[in-house]
Amino acid sequence: MKKIVMANDHAAIDMKFKIKEYVESLGYEVINVGIDEFAHVDYPDFAYKACSIITSGEAELGILICGTGIGMSVAANKVKGIRACACSEPFSARMSREHNDANVICFGERVIGIETAKDIVKAFLDAKFQGAHHVARVEKIKDIEEGKYK
Repeated sequence: MKKIVMANDHAAIDMKFKIKEYVESLGYEVINVGIDEFAHVDYPDFAYKACSIITSGEAELGILICGTGIGMSVAANKVKGIRACACSEPFSARMSREHNDANVICFGERVIGIETAKDIVKAFLDAKFQGAHHVARVEKIKDIEEGKYK
């Protein structure tokens, strides 16, 4: 069974629980490292925790939810080996996997409704990296991350 790590901050508690249930209904095991009860927290703490689980190999993919999805994606992309995309619709979610080999999807409870969130998650989880000419582009992203880009 594939493992998905999920994290959220105080702006996305309700959506996190609904998406967690949805992801489990699709046959995934969910590792929940987000906040479960309301308290003001800092989203970078939760983005880092979730991304560390991915980079350790304990989970393959991640779903991060905050108010907009932007803060989580900015923080997640600072973790070496993470390619996170903030998406508000399913097409971008699918393309992030197919073309960019994204391993984290981010969205915001204050931006989209639950049905759109489910569509985004489904598109992201169903998509596979297409490889081919996209490999060289992803390698360039890795070179930037490593400070080796020329």
